[in-house]
Amino acid sequence: MRIGAAYLGGDTCEFTVWAPTQPQVSIQLTAPQARQIPLEPQADGYWQAIAEDVPPGARYTVLLSNGTAVPDPASRYQPEGVHQPSQVIDPSFAWGDGSWRNVPQASLIVYELHVGTFTPEGTFAAIIPRLSDLKTLGINAIEIMPISQVPGDSAKGTNLAYRNWGYDGVYSYAVQCSYGTPSDLKWLINACHQQGIAVLLDVVYNHFGPEGNYSNQIAPYFTQIYNTPWGSAMNFDDAYSDGVRNFFIQNALYWLREFHFDGLRLDAIQTIYDFGARPVLQELADEVAALSKETQRPYYLIAESDLNDARILRPAEQGGYGLDGQWSDDFHHSLHRLLTGEKDGYYQDYDDCVDFAKAYEQTYAYDWRFSAYRQRKHGMPCGDRPLEQFVVCSQNHDQVGNRMKGDRLSQLVSFDGQKLAAGAVLLSPYIPLLFMGEEYGETAPFPYFISHSDPDLVDAVRTGRKREFAAFQKEGEPPDAASIETFLHSKLNWSLRHQDHHESLLQWYQRLIQLRTTHPLLQERDRTRLEATGDNQQRTVVVQRGKDAHSLFLVMNFNSQPVKLTLPTAHPASKRLDSAESQWHGGGSQAPAQLERQQSVQVAPLSLVLYETTA
Repeated sequence: MRIGAAYLGGDTCEFTVWAPTQPQVSIQLTAPQARQIPLEPQADGYWQAIAEDVPPGARYTVLLSNGTAVPDPASRYQPEGVHQPSQVIDPSFAWGDGSWRNVPQASLIVYELHVGTFTPEGTFAAIIPRLSDLKTLGINAIEIMPISQVPGDSAKGTNLAYRNWGYDGVYSYAVQCSYGTPSDLKWLINACHQQGIAVLLDVVYNHFGPEGNYSNQIAPYFTQIYNTPWGSAMNFDDAYSDGVRNFFIQNALYWLREFHFDGLRLDAIQTIYDFGARPVLQELADEVAALSKETQRPYYLIAESDLNDARILRPAEQGGYGLDGQWSDDFHHSLHRLLTGEKDGYYQDYDDCVDFAKAYEQTYAYDWRFSAYRQRKHGMPCGDRPLEQFVVCSQNHDQVGNRMKGDRLSQLVSFDGQKLAAGAVLLSPYIPLLFMGEEYGETAPFPYFISHSDPDLVDAVRTGRKREFAAFQKEGEPPDAASIETFLHSKLNWSLRHQDHHESLLQWYQRLIQLRTTHPLLQERDRTRLEATGDNQQRTVVVQRGKDAHSLFLVMNFNSQPVKLTLPTAHPASKRLDSAESQWHGGGSQAPAQLERQQSVQVAPLSLVLYETTA
């Protein structure tokens, strides 16, 4: 069932509201002319009516039988924020991407960005002139952090009034008004496709934000059976859950079909509780597959999950959900531990090069292995899953923003360490994800920020953030999440891209991406031709791509001292890349350009060397 206000043209609109426990439901038009539109009951708890004289831009609320008027949970736009009437939107748009067929999943190079801080303007439109920079870097997909309407002070009328990461959204269909209109978002996606860039959207189906959430007054969107870190869980398997499932499945199809998104990143699916015979994630995957068949192009569903559960990715006939991809925590955590030495919180589980080598080769370092952090065994093997189903990174919004001060890797490790991290990610066989600004060593922090209007809620957020940091940092105070300055200090400094070592780092990223996309062995996604070995004593990881006479050997030295080792091959080798060379502002290479059989190679501190063997 299509829900919300569907504009049909000719000032005619179809209103559909899911309210199975309500005895009567109406639409209250507030502009351009106030009047009520009674809705008629339909099957499965839906109420519906087709009304004339409802032009695009008309404002309305859902009027319940007790006289309460609330915004539409399936609102397409909230121009004055989460507490004010919803707006009817004309979905028509002159698309210019008719030949677009998406980027193959194995070829994705993803760039995660937050609309409000990516540019000074903080809008959809302001991203478009920056696409050429991303294209030059080698990016072929952007992943936009959530854009559903969040709380803010609409009276201010600027994008400073809505400061939020997006995970506090309460209108899953409504584009954040401070970022632009639905048409502005379509112009952005249209421009991306015309430049060969796919667009993924981060969506939140595990909870609604705490402010402006009127949905449960209309229908049982929540269940008391399960709890999440944000309160009661969404109702995916309790009484009346069919309507909740339809709400979110239709939302996914809405973004893919109407806005031409190429895929969705599903936030924290471990908190989507559904123990029915056909889990909602499997149903979602089936519906998206049907849309893909209809449009003759692929769409990607990529989960965030900390379960290390390969069933998420396995097809339904193998007892899985059939999702296309998953973020890989083990890769990030083990890499971060090696680079920073941090061992608080979940980093305590990743203490050596052997763990990183296992994450590199087998994806899950924890595959039903005891976790000291969880105090139980965790994970399962995933060797039957293709390498291109996993997304890896050295930074993302969570791993930066969930630190006390939101400090990036550029503030935690040396310049050499940043280059090493980039090479580890971009020369891996997995889908690489970059967090906006990391390609040139952005120094601006990215802490959590909000613009809630309820003072008690703001205090609760402050208290909650301090409690969350307790396992990681034990001293100091986080930036004030409600402060405008916290938000403004998070904006990217685009001028850094052309300054000193920042420019050199940008060129390093470009070179890595160029190698990744052109070298045949780096384009392989074959587990049988991938081997990684960690040496805890020397603090090195050696990765072999390929077999026998023709292989690539990636040597990563996480030691603060130079190390000497011999490549595990009987063939001569030629150096293809060395982060210690002066052209990358390194301290000087110690690795020879050519290696004879069984010749040892000395690798500079905190650097990587790439060798290629040929018969």
